[in-house]
Amino acid sequence: MTVETSPDERLEPAPRTSLSTEAARNLATTTKSAPQMQEITSRWLLRMLPWVETKGGTYRVNRRLTYTVGDGCIEFLQDGADVRVVPRELGELALLRGFDDVDVLSAIADRFVQRDFRAGEVLVERGAPAEHIHLIAHGRIKQTSVGKYGDEVAVAVLADGGRFGDDALLDDGARWGFTATAETSGTLLTLSRSDFAALTSSAPSLRAHLAEFASRSVPRQTRHGEAEIAMSAGHVGEVKLPGSFVDYEAHPREYELSVAQTVLRVHTRVADLYNGPMNQTEEQLRLTVEALRERQEHELINNREFGLLHNAAFKQRIQPHSGAPTPDDLDDLLCRRRGTKFFLAHPRTIAAIGWGFNAYGVYPDNVDLGGQQVPAWRGVPILPCNKIPITEDNTSSILAMRTGEDNQGVIGLHQTGLPEEYEPGLSVRFMGMSEQAIISYLVTAYYSAAVLLPDALGVLENVQIGRRRD
Repeated sequence: MTVETSPDERLEPAPRTSLSTEAARNLATTTKSAPQMQEITSRWLLRMLPWVETKGGTYRVNRRLTYTVGDGCIEFLQDGADVRVVPRELGELALLRGFDDVDVLSAIADRFVQRDFRAGEVLVERGAPAEHIHLIAHGRIKQTSVGKYGDEVAVAVLADGGRFGDDALLDDGARWGFTATAETSGTLLTLSRSDFAALTSSAPSLRAHLAEFASRSVPRQTRHGEAEIAMSAGHVGEVKLPGSFVDYEAHPREYELSVAQTVLRVHTRVADLYNGPMNQTEEQLRLTVEALRERQEHELINNREFGLLHNAAFKQRIQPHSGAPTPDDLDDLLCRRRGTKFFLAHPRTIAAIGWGFNAYGVYPDNVDLGGQQVPAWRGVPILPCNKIPITEDNTSSILAMRTGEDNQGVIGLHQTGLPEEYEPGLSVRFMGMSEQAIISYLVTAYYSAAVLLPDALGVLENVQIGRRRD
């Protein structure tokens, strides 16, 4: 049974006996934060790189002369499922280094035969005759051999752009010194010795080049490929000492400072009327500088001219043994240089390192870095950098570097003392006021990075960062 009430009998809100908070807020100043910005990161790379003053805007890296024998990666053209090697890329092979007859190179490229392989397939057997050179267009191939005590040992892991069997084209008695097994499905391009011999017999320019290659006298080298300095040691008596000199690269690489710029605009009404309690112009400038520094770190990683990912030497690029990062992979990366200062990886890759290590029952250490605890391996900090890209197939890279001019490592380049300098290497210049009463400031940062020796920077490529479900 429902009892109806008249409007007069309904409950009315109690009359307010004090000032409401909404009204009081109109007469009060709220406590507020400075403008927040989600893009700001720790920027460990900018903090860890030693910055070298670069007067004249250019830094030249002088090195001892190194004899290059064609050890770079090879690129391919893809048309649907068909793959073809770029003819000029064949110059990366030692025996074709410096050969520039495009017609002959195109004919050689046409003789390569595409071979698709599946995961687990054995591509070559140790001890079998080596009669083909194999170029890896796509996929991962593991090379193994037999150790001194009869057990299987890993030799190398090759991926896109790699190759094996260079000696097979000229050496009739060549045999495989390893077994190559596909870890993933992929594509090879192969060229047989017989096809190469047929092309050689019909191409006088190629015959002349190979004859010159066979007779070429390569000066004695160190294990790093540098011209050896002749010397004598352990001698007794008055022996004739060898004479020598240290040869330099004739055309050393030069790094020019790159630039990142933007124009900050602030209306005079904002600068005049809304500057309390925070200076609007200063806050606008602070956030603009933060964004510019984020872009600077991105360029130091990804720029094709000087970015670290693109400037790592091919011999310093290695592949993980099983996809996910393991202690063995980081040890392989670490042992390729002396005095590694730090690892650099995407935060998701660092998480994958933790998962991969845990699977082995190993846990990364922690080290103190400027009062902050960071993960480390063998005492080398593993620092996050979200500028390192993650590919569509969920892989990324881990960088390891030695830093500093004295250590012949990786250095950052900048120039200080700029007009109207706001921070080292960054200037803020007043550009004037428009007819719309808008003040403009030009914000500029100059920077670059240089790798002084090839072994100063190493990259573990194609690291799988997706968590495996067991």
